[in-house]
Amino acid sequence: MDMRRRLTYLAVVLLTISIVIAVVVPRMRGSEASRPDPAASGPWFDIAFTTPAETDQPGTHHGGIDTRLVSLVDGAQRTVDIAAYDFDLMNVAEAMARAAGRGVRVRMVTDSDTVANVKDEHVQAALKTVRAAKVTIVEDNRRAIMHHKFAVVDEAIVLTGSWNFTDGDTYRLNNNAVIVRNAQLAENFTHEFEEMFVKKHFGPTKSKVVPNPQITIGTSTIETYFASENDPSQPLTRRINASTSRIDFLAFSFTHDGLGAALISRKRAGIPVRGVFEKTGSETRFAEYAHLKDAGAEVYQDGNRYVMHHKVFVIDGTTTAFGSFNFSDNASTDNDENLIIVDDPVFAKAFTAEVDRIVAVARKASGR
Repeated sequence: MDMRRRLTYLAVVLLTISIVIAVVVPRMRGSEASRPDPAASGPWFDIAFTTPAETDQPGTHHGGIDTRLVSLVDGAQRTVDIAAYDFDLMNVAEAMARAAGRGVRVRMVTDSDTVANVKDEHVQAALKTVRAAKVTIVEDNRRAIMHHKFAVVDEAIVLTGSWNFTDGDTYRLNNNAVIVRNAQLAENFTHEFEEMFVKKHFGPTKSKVVPNPQITIGTSTIETYFASENDPSQPLTRRINASTSRIDFLAFSFTHDGLGAALISRKRAGIPVRGVFEKTGSETRFAEYAHLKDAGAEVYQDGNRYVMHHKVFVIDGTTTAFGSFNFSDNASTDNDENLIIVDDPVFAKAFTAEVDRIVAVARKASGR
């Protein structure tokens, strides 16, 4: 091969490498950002977290935690009940339509503001797909919000967490989605669903009854609380007050004075308190951010350019509290919400890792 041909060959190789770096690598990074990782599993649960990319690329909005809900609905044999505050995922809507088409009983409850959101074509398209499959949708028709984000499949499997069933929540916001395979927990959520779907009861008008308030699975326990018929802030405050080693939290909205006071009390008693607040609203006079910071707690404002949407407490490395329940008075007394408290060290370890990850992003964004 003469020198000219060698140079030509080298130029082609370098051009190919540059194309790979410019095109393929960003796509790989985008694909990584859309995976439902980090995640954890146990004998009766699966935990998934969203992983928003630092730079959002709409073309990578696939393969996230939404695929878990699609798989659950596609695998349903008898029933699918979905309570969704916000809803625009077409793949979920199509899975619901497929389930209804094969004879599965599919029901839905949502917030009236979502149905009335005619300006969002994605919301309306998803709802149209569900309605076309002759799935009944019940609205709350009230000022307070139906803020649940859960699904119950075959009265045996529950998916719940902070994750709204939307594209934004899946690929831009920090969220969690937990799948629990337990018929007793499913009975609890089915009871809550039917209060809204069948009886048209919302907020404090719902029955205070929870069929299985405490569930034991091996050495693990699960407690279920629904708002606003039962104020979830009360059992959460008791758990905080009983903490002995450390408290971690992630808060989209934290304005509840009672919970804030409990954290400050534990901090003053020598218990390390660490948490991340969603930046938006954290500096208002209603937020607990400044109070906790002044008390010496290790608190941060989040580093997500969009929204940190978690509502999570991890206490003593063994107890996890999570769900749709924001740490606010409205969530306690007016809205439809859920809070699940799990005592299981493996479960808590997964959420602690998520706290570590969110703290690292917050520290980087703040330069701390």
